[in-house]
Amino acid sequence: MSTDVPSARPATSGGGTRGLVVTAAEYGACPVTAVLRRVGDRWSPAVIRLLADRPHGFNELDRAIEGISRRVLTRTLRTLEADGLVSRTPAPGRAGRVEYALTAVGASLREQLAALGRWAAEHAAELRTTPPEG
Repeated sequence: MSTDVPSARPATSGGGTRGLVVTAAEYGACPVTAVLRRVGDRWSPAVIRLLADRPHGFNELDRAIEGISRRVLTRTLRTLEADGLVSRTPAPGRAGRVEYALTAVGASLREQLAALGRWAAEHAAELRTTPPEG
């Protein structure tokens, strides 16, 4: 499987060039799009960041991430687990308690998110800070 982003093609209209076109199928098949869908939500980066330090129990994560509901935290953890980024294991010595930790793949993604964070910090003044209208 290729890890390259699909290449856009020049679009022509009436003999002139309109720019580049990426089809919906190419966009949907793009591995970058798939990763951003997985970790580009509001809470996944925070969970990944916390788990990069050490495993956490559910209540620890709930207390550490201000503003997240328990329902959304549960959904986020389940999604990250289903994607193979987070593991869920019974905690030793306490019945009913589980710990969440990054998998090897999740840990490697953490490095990439950190690089993206550094890039965002370096270019913060140049980036639009409000969402586009429309």
